[in-house]
Amino acid sequence: MWSSSFLNEFSIHQSIKTLFLIEAEKDSIESIFNYLKDRSYRVFINPTLEVFENYALSENNFIIVKPLLSEAPIQTIRNLNTVTLEKMLVDIFCDKIVFSAFQGNEMKTIFTTAYNKYAVNENKLLRYANRRGKKEQLKKYLELINGNKKT
Repeated sequence: MWSSSFLNEFSIHQSIKTLFLIEAEKDSIESIFNYLKDRSYRVFINPTLEVFENYALSENNFIIVKPLLSEAPIQTIRNLNTVTLEKMLVDIFCDKIVFSAFQGNEMKTIFTTAYNKYAVNENKLLRYANRRGKKEQLKKYLELINGNKKT
């Protein structure tokens, strides 16, 4: 579980809307969705672009439930499984629908700030990008934003 507000530390533009992501085993997605929906949360399962633009974006706070990819880099903080920095970066790079507000120059700022502020584990980053089928695209993007230095 994590929130788009985690990205505010790295962003120039602070979002007034908060997106909460719950990623879980594929078999439990529907149960989680129904549990949250029954408690009147605004929740969506892996929304398409159309659903995201027409329904989710009209909400100030909403939850997206989606499958957690195997081998996704996660960590446990205070008994809560959450994302690593590497997972956040790969997710905003790969998921142009859910993270539409963080594309373009904002994504470049997020990556640059994250790399300047923390020790990003590139092996972990690229391994997860590979699981998402975007390793080569991410490597090229990193070379582009780092001034064509090899990553």
